[in-house]
Amino acid sequence: MTMLKLFGVLFFCGLLSPSQEVLSGLSCAVSPKAMQNVLSEAILQNGLLQQHLQGLVLPNIMSEGGLLNSPTSITGLHLVKVRRPKLSVVLLSGVGVQLTIAAKLELTGDCLVGLLSELIDILVDVRITANIKCTNYEAGTVQVVFEDCLCLVGAVKIKLLSGLTTLPVNEAMLRQLTAALPALLCPVLEIVVNLVNIQLLGTLNAVIPVGTAGTIHYQLASLPFTSGLFLGMDLDGVVKQVGGNIIPHDSSPSALPPLLDKLLVLVLRQSFLNAVLALLIQTPPQTFPCTPEVFSSATPLREALLNLIPAGCPACRGSSPLSIKLTLGGSPLLFLEDNKATVELLVLLQVFVKRSDGAILNLLLLKADLSLNVHLSIVGGRLVLGLSLG
Repeated sequence: MTMLKLFGVLFFCGLLSPSQEVLSGLSCAVSPKAMQNVLSEAILQNGLLQQHLQGLVLPNIMSEGGLLNSPTSITGLHLVKVRRPKLSVVLLSGVGVQLTIAAKLELTGDCLVGLLSELIDILVDVRITANIKCTNYEAGTVQVVFEDCLCLVGAVKIKLLSGLTTLPVNEAMLRQLTAALPALLCPVLEIVVNLVNIQLLGTLNAVIPVGTAGTIHYQLASLPFTSGLFLGMDLDGVVKQVGGNIIPHDSSPSALPPLLDKLLVLVLRQSFLNAVLALLIQTPPQTFPCTPEVFSSATPLREALLNLIPAGCPACRGSSPLSIKLTLGGSPLLFLEDNKATVELLVLLQVFVKRSDGAILNLLLLKADLSLNVHLSIVGGRLVLGLSLG
């Protein structure tokens, strides 16, 4: 199951929970830096913001000429490129997330100065800041609230494309740009945020196949909660066998550990992992022929097993070889301790011979509790459990 991929595109808004205790099978704490990386990729690097701003048309700008200046009219002004966009995130405890995007907008249009008409290029610095939070949790989904959007206009550079003359930025032009841009940019950013929310919610409401044994259904369990240091999320993980039978798991409260210098801390409860192991480890009975080659280093054991065959049963001592059958009894159990993990398995060992008439003669039945050491690692975005005999 691709745990890291699941949290690689993370849900990014939330409200403060009354407690940091969580009750579902999984939970995680996400640092502001990790959220910033995820949102920067979703909004900027994937071109989503550029796509929705492309061709944005601004109102006409009119500037009355003074004693030394001719009247100026700029029409058809539209955005052609978003240059050097940069996204930053601040967590607001009890509110949600403050999202800020700073960029240079390249605008172009037609300029009429007096009687001279030519193309004009405008480069303007903008900084858009908005608060984002989530409300109305229901069935794994939440509603995004986009509010308090503020757009600040910074330096403005104007260039006539003929290069024959320059056009100064006067107060009338700056005032009209300052009034027009926030009214256009904030609604666009709200659309982008809602689209990203849909994308990210999809990663937190997913059905992950586990081979052919069944599935794990992940779903947001409650509203995310924010502190000034991290965003916390609680997930439900429903483990289902093929056919729809749910493997139950007990979810007892636990607290999220501190992030320290990590980008993400993911908590998987022992009960949830046990349900997953019950799905993964469904090994059918295995039968092995007990040939001399198999027992070449354990001849005394083989001879001891052969001696168990009744002397009065010559048919039992025919050419039929000994066989060993291993059967897994019950579900495996994972036990987590400080810096240690073990898996306990109940194994049934059956040693038998098959008589010439097809009947089975059991020589040995042994019930064994195996304790396996577990080495946990993450390989290729997957949680890997390496098992070895203890």
